[in-house]
Amino acid sequence: MWRMAACLALICGSVSAQDRVDLDGSGIRAALDGQKLVYGSGAWQEFRVSARTLYNAGQDSWGDWRVEGDLYCSLWPPSDLWACFGMQRAGDRLRFLDSNGEITEGRVE
Repeated sequence: MWRMAACLALICGSVSAQDRVDLDGSGIRAALDGQKLVYGSGAWQEFRVSARTLYNAGQDSWGDWRVEGDLYCSLWPPSDLWACFGMQRAGDRLRFLDSNGEITEGRVE
């Protein structure tokens, strides 16, 4: 019985991985323009068409966002450094992948 459960878990895991799609630049823009994401922590983020972004984890924090090639990039003052991330989509879930392999996932609301 446990073997069947383990086998099903592996199959389900691979199906969800297959459902994930890497986004290119136009896919990133289409996924984010005018959207609001809610993260597992309850924090949320709005991506304005104007290239401004509002993040709230208890208080508002304004930044800027843009697409560079096939990467999502953001700038959060007072820093003047842009941070860029690859992105994937699976249904209403968007994943941001940094260069260290860290993943942040949000649900489109």
